[in-house]
Formats: sequence, C-alpha cells, structure tokens
Amino acid sequence: MPCLYISTNVNLADVDTEAIFSDATKAVATIIGKPEHFVMVILKGLVAISFNGNKEPAAYAEIVSMGGINKEVKRDLIATLGTILENKLSIPRTRFFLKVFDTTAGRNSSKL
Repeated sequence: MPCLYISTNVNLADVDTEAIFSDATKAVATIIGKPEHFVMVILKGLVAISFNGNKEPAAYAEIVSMGGINKEVKRDLIATLGTILENKLSIPRTRFFLKVFDTTAGRNSSKL
C-alpha cells in the first residue's frame, strides 16, 4: 500500500482538498502501478516550513511503497506531484521536495 504524506506551509482552509486527494491518489496509483484503493494520501497544511531562507509557499512530501519504485517512477512522481501542488496550491515546483522510500529495496542486496 503506497502512502503519500504531504506537508505544506499553505493554509488549506479555503482550498478544495478533495481535488488534491483525488489527483494525488490517481497519480500515485498510475505511476507506481498499484490499485487506487491501496493508496493512502495524508495532507497537512500550516506546517512551519522555511525553504531557501524564506517562508513562501513550499511543500515536503514522503512516499512509502512496498515495491514499484525505480528511477523512472521517482522522476515521474516528482514531476506529477509537483505539478499537482503547483496547480492546486500555487507552490512552485522548485519549492517542493519528495522523499521516496521502497520498503522492499535492499532485501537481496547482500548478494551485490
């Protein structure tokens, strides 16, 4: 089950968060290749975030998945989620950071 946790310093009170949840869920499911009903999205606003020495709109996100992560998937997740945050929350893509973690990575790495 992929879980996407998004923290932003943007106030979400007057934002259509349902559109963010829907778009992010579809994006994660499509890019990672998991069914939408397995995707969890957590969105938290008004988090104290300073980026590049200022508090302009920014976001930090983490995604954890059991498999399905490779370089291309990471690249697509960063681009797609960055676009969603830019369109829905006016967060420039240059002020978005995504940490990607695959829980199955390294299981067989002892043979490498």
